[in-house]
Amino acid sequence: MSESDGYLLDNRQTEAAERFDAFTALFDPTTFRHLEGLGIGSGGRCWEVGAGGASVVSWLAEKVGPDGEVLATDIDTSLLTSVTRPPVRVRVHDVGAEEPPGEGFDLVHARLVLVHVPDRERALRSMVKALRPGGVLLVEDADPALQPLVCPDEHGPEQVLANRLRRGFRRLLAERGADLSYGRRLPRLLREAGLDDVRADACFPLTSPACAALESATVRQIRDRLVAAGIATDDDIDRHLANVAAGGMDLATAPMISAWGRKP
Repeated sequence: MSESDGYLLDNRQTEAAERFDAFTALFDPTTFRHLEGLGIGSGGRCWEVGAGGASVVSWLAEKVGPDGEVLATDIDTSLLTSVTRPPVRVRVHDVGAEEPPGEGFDLVHARLVLVHVPDRERALRSMVKALRPGGVLLVEDADPALQPLVCPDEHGPEQVLANRLRRGFRRLLAERGADLSYGRRLPRLLREAGLDDVRADACFPLTSPACAALESATVRQIRDRLVAAGIATDDDIDRHLANVAAGGMDLATAPMISAWGRKP
């Protein structure tokens, strides 16, 4: 899906790198804990789907070493130039519209990707198809409907404004085909896709500098869309960004559900 198709959070926008930095701080510890538990090691073959930023790709490259392979794909690979060297290969690829870019992978991983993909069912089938027998799929995705507020403790006008803008953001995502309840379905979907030994857990960051950085970058990235849709005025957004910068709000992200299973 490209910007012309209505994708709200284009990797080429200035704020995209800031958002990926925030995701790194918020979610890399959870992702790496799961990957460690799945036993990815020297010589492994991995497909990182919708890689976006470079942190997970770099971590996998270190784990698999020179005898392994990490294939990093995205519809926009502009933020992956720093890791484009063996054992990493980078390829432009749309997981929801194209055949898998290879088979026989020990690990296929996607983080905060499928919720935005219109044909999520096809994407999941593609990822399972790409695994070798015994290979593992790890899908980590948000569930904004499970916890829809950026300020769960809505106790003042600053929090009321923040949550109003978050509702607008969710509306814009839904209008562009995002499934805001996708995360909670992942365990069932992995079982229905034929995977064994399916497990899942959730990560719910609340109150950290990375939460504030993510909120600021996201609102700045979609500012024009919020105004054009009549969700907020420029004054509303300026006031909210100042409130975030002041550091007095307890900001949250949507829960990220991690689900994994093994191909028979």
